[in-house]
Amino acid sequence: MADEAAAQDLIQMGVITGAHGVRGDVTVKAFTEVAQDIAAYGALQDRSGKQYRLRLKGETRGLLVASLKGISDRDAAQRLKGTPLLLPRSALPPPEEESFYYADLIGLRVEDLAGQLLGRVSAVDDHGAGDLLTIAKAAGGELLLPFTRQAVPQVDLAGGRLVVDPPEEILVRPGGEAVEEGDD
Repeated sequence: MADEAAAQDLIQMGVITGAHGVRGDVTVKAFTEVAQDIAAYGALQDRSGKQYRLRLKGETRGLLVASLKGISDRDAAQRLKGTPLLLPRSALPPPEEESFYYADLIGLRVEDLAGQLLGRVSAVDDHGAGDLLTIAKAAGGELLLPFTRQAVPQVDLAGGRLVVDPPEEILVRPGGEAVEEGDD
């Protein structure tokens, strides 16, 4: 139980996506608002507790290039592919008002304006046009919603839920079934 609680106290700041070059550098996808800020937090860790301190060297194709102490060849760097880079929540500042850490949204119940359960948040992504919630629907399948004040008028972290008002383009039938306009 203590390990589970400790794991829940970790926020994923990024992930090692692979090797870069032959000298052991890695590429990193940062989940921080400003990608380079991932290195400002000091030592990050993986799920086992092993620590990594990133020394940023540049960028390539939207990813950061970094070196890690003790990693000096491509094979060692490639073995780290997929390694999450985590930081204890206590090392992060509290989010600003009307801002949320993605980790706090994952798993929240999603209800419509009438209180009908639609599902749970399974992912939050930003593909460049703003945050997008992936909702694992109670009826099966997924529903994608923009994470905007209009589509998500209420975020109740203490209550463990989001209240959503899906855009008109997305019709949600009772039971959480979503259809596009014209499909009904």
